[in-house]
Amino acid sequence: MKKLPHLVLAFSLLAAGSVLSAQTSDTARGPRRGGPGGPGGPGGHGGPGGPGRGGHPVVRVLDADRDHEISAAEIAGSAAALLTLDANKDGAVSAEEFRPARPADASARPTPPAGAPTRGGGDRPHPVMPVMLALDANSDGALSASEIANAPKSLAAIDANKDGKLTMDELRPLPPTE
Repeated sequence: MKKLPHLVLAFSLLAAGSVLSAQTSDTARGPRRGGPGGPGGPGGHGGPGGPGRGGHPVVRVLDADRDHEISAAEIAGSAAALLTLDANKDGAVSAEEFRPARPADASARPTPPAGAPTRGGGDRPHPVMPVMLALDANSDGALSASEIANAPKSLAAIDANKDGKLTMDELRPLPPTE
């Protein structure tokens, strides 16, 4: 009977250690995708959140291996990758094709209460993606067939350190223009 309190104490310490260990290893990995400061959060380039789940669709299709940078091989294949966004197969990517279609059963977004802050709404300027600045030569918000064909050259132009690939720093959105 004297051993029972010692066993209960040992088990409790072991359980507490496991919980603390799990929390420490989870937070040691850094912010989660989509959270503030994470790849899909504010200031990120979309994650993979960035080129993976969130982020700009152009970056998502260009980063085929989801390693958060666009390699020389991915730059070379950028024209073909961009054409995967061409839903109507006309050889160009319209502004509408950048945004995924909403499911038919999706309800309308609820209206926020008066005076409540809205995300990306209103007249607030949006961050500028260096990738779109490079690709969209005529700044019309879409990619024409000639802009897509010129994609490898356009992407190479934003390779700031000329290492043949585009890293997170080179893909990071620029602050909004007022």
